[in-house]
Amino acid sequence: MEDKVLIVEGKSDRTRIEQVLNEPVNIICTYGTLSQEKLEELILPVEHMDVYILVDADDAGENLRKQLKHELPNATHLYTDKMFGQVETTPVDYLAEVLKAYFDVK
Repeated sequence: MEDKVLIVEGKSDRTRIEQVLNEPVNIICTYGTLSQEKLEELILPVEHMDVYILVDADDAGENLRKQLKHELPNATHLYTDKMFGQVETTPVDYLAEVLKAYFDVK
């Protein structure tokens, strides 16, 4: 199993990131919210791994990021530019630049 985990908001974000990655990464979708059930099922089992967080540059994304910072204080936070807003609309070359410090990208 991969030892790197990338947390994103939705399936479209995952699809966009998969276009850039050149290594297997466990990508977890929160679908914008983090209930106690999701936390226990998806997030807590990966807290011992290398966890990266890439969410949208909007209010919902920032709220999710704050919650994840609390639950996963050792996670690495990655950011898209506010002008792109959402991960799924961020150009793949920009995403590659953001991800290449931590992941093998195409």
